[in-house]
Amino acid sequence: MQMVNPPPRKRGRPPKQDPDFNSTRESILRAGVAALTEKGFGASGLDEILRKARAPKGSFYHYFPSKEAFGAEAIESYGAFFAKKLDRHLLDESLAPLDRLRAFIADAEQGMRRHDFRRGCLVGNLGQEMAALPERFRDQLNAVFMDWERRLAACLRLAQAKGEIAARHDCARLAHFFWIGWEGAVLRAKLSRSAEPLLLFAEGFFALLSA
Repeated sequence: MQMVNPPPRKRGRPPKQDPDFNSTRESILRAGVAALTEKGFGASGLDEILRKARAPKGSFYHYFPSKEAFGAEAIESYGAFFAKKLDRHLLDESLAPLDRLRAFIADAEQGMRRHDFRRGCLVGNLGQEMAALPERFRDQLNAVFMDWERRLAACLRLAQAKGEIAARHDCARLAHFFWIGWEGAVLRAKLSRSAEPLLLFAEGFFALLSA
């Protein structure tokens, strides 16, 4: 039987449905998200991201059209990842609503401690850099915060319905206040390399709920 050789693979950028392309692209995105949680956008070098992703040096633009496009995808990816983490805690019906929030806070503290408080919140990091970032990031970052606020507000309303929070409280405003304060606590935890800011803010927030 005559053997027929397969046609030679075309050179150039591989198709997006190529498993190797998608796998490498996801590895770069994960490494980039980790870098952005630690260093922010401006200080995260592409060569370092590629090295951590074990991708060929200089291949970044093979997978992303620009660093700005990469940043936009990193925000989307991190926002979705964090929303799942929130849901894992805030929708846990085995716990009372406020205990779900406590579980999230404890998990976040352990996560920061595991990385020696070097990593914080990607959205918070980029928000602090906004003056030097592409303007398109502003709406993305605000949208992520608003999504997190909606998820927390729903949990707080459930706590309110169960009598854990007084009826006079506005849960949407409480959720907004929480994320403003929490992002500041994360920043201070990175600065001091200590969980104290996280615990202090949590203590103050729960005291507010019981007032």
